[in-house]
Amino acid sequence: MSHSPHQSPAALEFTSVAVEEVSRAFGRRRALSRVSFRAVQGEILGVLGPNGAGKSTLIGILATLLRPTSGRVRYGDATESTGATLRARIGVLGHDLFLYPELTARENLEFFAGLHAVGDPAAAANDALRRAGLDARADDPVSSFSRGMRQRVALERALIHRPRLVLLDEPFTGLDDASAAALVARLRELRASGAIVIVATHDLELAEPLLNHALFLRDGRPAASIPAPDRLRAVYQDVMTRPLDETRP
Repeated sequence: MSHSPHQSPAALEFTSVAVEEVSRAFGRRRALSRVSFRAVQGEILGVLGPNGAGKSTLIGILATLLRPTSGRVRYGDATESTGATLRARIGVLGHDLFLYPELTARENLEFFAGLHAVGDPAAAANDALRRAGLDARADDPVSSFSRGMRQRVALERALIHRPRLVLLDEPFTGLDDASAAALVARLRELRASGAIVIVATHDLELAEPLLNHALFLRDGRPAASIPAPDRLRAVYQDVMTRPLDETRP
C-alpha cells in the first residue's frame, strides 16, 4: 500500500473487524450481552439504539479502551492484545473532543500528528484543515470556534494518522445543518477511501443515506442486523417495539 509523504508507515493492516459474542458487565449491570457482527472496509456500519442501549460501551470495546467480559474482537487476524500496534490503526471520535481550547486548530492538529508519529505533522495538519474547510480559521484558538467547527477539527484529529478503523460515537450531536452536511460528506470520503467506519448514533435521518449496514441494540442485546436499510425510522420503531425473542439478528 502506498502512503502520502506525511503518513506514518502502516504497522498493521486489516480489512474487517469481527465482534464475536461480546458481553460486558459493570459490576452487576450487564451493558452488552452476546453481541456479534462483522464490519468491512469501504462500508459504514451504524450501531443504532436509544440511550442506554450499550452503543458507547461497544465503541469503547472496539477502540480497545474497554475489555469485554467475555467474547472477543478480531481486527483481521489480530486481537486487542496486539496493543499499541493495533491502537495506532484506530481513530476515535467520542463525546469528549480531546482538543486543547487554548491552542489554535493548526497547533492541535500538529500536536496530535506528532503524537501519532506522522512523518510531516505540518503537512498533515494543512491537509486536515483543508478537508475540514477551516483553512481561514487555522490560526484561531479552538475556544473561539462554534460546536460544529470544533467537531470538524476533532474529526480530523481522529483521522490525522489515516486509521484503518474509524469509530464515531454520536458524531451529529449539537451540529447545525452545515456542520452535519460537512460530516456526512467526510464520512462518504472515508468510505470511498476503504476505511472501516462504525457510527453509533440515534440520528436516523442523517444516518439513513450513509449506512451500508445497521445493527440495532436494545438493553445491550442485539435486536436486529440488516443490510442497506431504507425507511430506517419505520424499521427502527418496529425493532424497538418488537419483543426481543422475535428479533432476527
